[in-house]
Amino acid sequence: MTHHLTPTAVFKCLADDTRVRLMLLIANEKELCVCELTCALEQSQPKISRHLAQLRNCGLLEDRRQGQWVYYRLHPHLPDWVVDILHTTMAANRHWLSPDLKRLGVMGDRPERLATCC
Repeated sequence: MTHHLTPTAVFKCLADDTRVRLMLLIANEKELCVCELTCALEQSQPKISRHLAQLRNCGLLEDRRQGQWVYYRLHPHLPDWVVDILHTTMAANRHWLSPDLKRLGVMGDRPERLATCC
């Protein structure tokens, strides 16, 4: 799925404020569920789910279901150059994402993950 990830394809997938914020949050946290992402970005569940589906279809994310929760993480076969771009962007722009990270950090009732999954 990730063999088609050219720079043009990756940057087109990330060419939206919501999608790039989702990717950076997930890269930072390793794995997040839809409810955590809606809280962090202060966006509706349908909007977040639509953007997550686009990122999954692009081959940037992978999802898994655990009970009622759907968790998203970076696709395990992402090329190193894509992961490097995400980490470099996060490191250089932590201030830009800090309100999202703060909302995520104070979110109550975060779902529990299975210890073997994280």
